[in-house]
Formats: sequence, C-alpha cells, structure tokens
Amino acid sequence: MMKNEIVITSDSTCDLSEEQVRTNGIVILPLSVMLGEKTYKDGIDISPTDIFRYYDETGTLPKTAAPSFSDYEEFFRRFTDEGKTVIHFNISSKASGSHGFAAAAAKEIGSGKVFVVDSLALSTGQGLLVMKACDLRAQGMDAKDIYDTVMGLRQKVNTSFIPDTLLYLYKGGRCSTLSYYGAKVLSIHPMIDMKDGQLYPKKKYVGKMNRCIRSYVRDLAEEYPHYDRTRCFVTHSMADAELVELAKEMVHELFSFDEVVETVAGSIITSHCGRNTLGVLFISE
Repeated sequence: MMKNEIVITSDSTCDLSEEQVRTNGIVILPLSVMLGEKTYKDGIDISPTDIFRYYDETGTLPKTAAPSFSDYEEFFRRFTDEGKTVIHFNISSKASGSHGFAAAAAKEIGSGKVFVVDSLALSTGQGLLVMKACDLRAQGMDAKDIYDTVMGLRQKVNTSFIPDTLLYLYKGGRCSTLSYYGAKVLSIHPMIDMKDGQLYPKKKYVGKMNRCIRSYVRDLAEEYPHYDRTRCFVTHSMADAELVELAKEMVHELFSFDEVVETVAGSIITSHCGRNTLGVLFISE
C-alpha cells in the first residue's frame, strides 16, 4: 500500500529518471511513437537514438500519439478499484490531446478519485510538478491539497531550452522557413520558453552552443533570483557530454539547489526538438 493511498502517475513526457520513478513509486503511462508503420511506447521499446536514425534514413519525423480515453480509464481504474486516489500529470494541453482524454476518463470514474493536472509544461517542467507532488505526499498532505498546490505552481515552472538546430521544430511545423534558414545561416540558437502552456522564442543567442549555454544559464540566474531550491533539472536530448557538464557547472556556480539532476529527454520530446537540445528547468518563487 502506498502512503495515504495516493498514487502519483504521469504521462511519459515528464522525462524523469528511472531512479526517480522507482524511488517515488511514480507510475508512468507511455505515449506512442510511430516510425512508419510500426508503433512504439515512449520509454519502453524506443529510444532517442532510434528517432535520429529514422530521420537520417527517411528525412521525415516520427508521428506521436496520446493514449486514448479508454487507455486512461483502464489505467486509472487499476488504482481506484483498489480504493486508491490518483493524481495524474499530463503534458500541456496545448501540445497534446492527452489532458482532454485523461480528464474525461477521470470524470467517468467519479468525483474525487482521480485528480488530473494539465502541467502547462513538457519534459522535466512537467516532471518538476510530479516530483513536488511526491514531496507533498511524503509530508502527509491529502490528495486534494496536493492537487491545489501543484495547480498553483504551474505558472512558476521555468520550462525553457536551447536547441542546437531548428530543423526538427521546422519539420514539425513549429518554426517558420525564414526562422529556420536564418538561424542556420547566422548560427542563431533561440531560447524556447513556455508561457501559458505554449512554446515561443524568448531570446536569441548567437555563436557556438557552449557560448550560448553560458549566456542562457546566466540569463536564467538574473531573471530568477528567487526560486525553489529543492531541485533543478538539466535535461537534454543526447547532448554532447561537454555541453551537459558546462550547464551543470554553471548551475552549481550561479544557483544553490539542493540537487541538480541530469535527465535525458524521452522519444516524444526528442522527436520535436532534435539532438543536442538542452534545458535548465526549475520552479521559481
């Protein structure tokens, strides 16, 4: 039996490490990735390297799909049929249909049994809220209070990243032709941020990725002098080791987090942003 009979679950898009999932008893529902005629489950039988190989061979991006209403209902009932209460976290409703299906399934199951959170984020921006819910559960908070608390934190989550290339965003229709070719020619690396659940370019950095990452982390430290010190994620899509180490060193230098956790983005996130994308994500105050 889990403490307080509360089960914390999430779409696979939260990009938490296997250790965090296991240690906190988080249950993950995978989204689907389609490579041609074959369908895979994010985090189970497909990896980011499969995404890169598929694109290199075909020139097309994989397609992704949310679980269905019935998938969510069956998933939630595994716990509610045992008398447990579920708090589930979805990728931003403006990025996927996941939240709509999950909310409908929760309504079907009945009031007060499943609390569904539209994270208004993706990757470990979503993961930060999942981990916060785990913290609050460990403190003995009940499900409704946990839900209310994390709902109030959603706008305080810094979900930002720098892509090495805009190719995947361009191919996925999230970046204009002009922006893509301009960035390629001028070596521009934009900071992509989330606001109200949607991605938008916030700043532009010019030059090699290591220079851009230095500027990016400095800008975050300047913009967010007050923050939740519990944890920070350095999340990347198979980025070069030296870029990841640089980001972690700068976070340790400019911030005072209790822990800085490196995670690798899953196949869903990778299929939209491409290799070498890197983000520093945390909750501000």
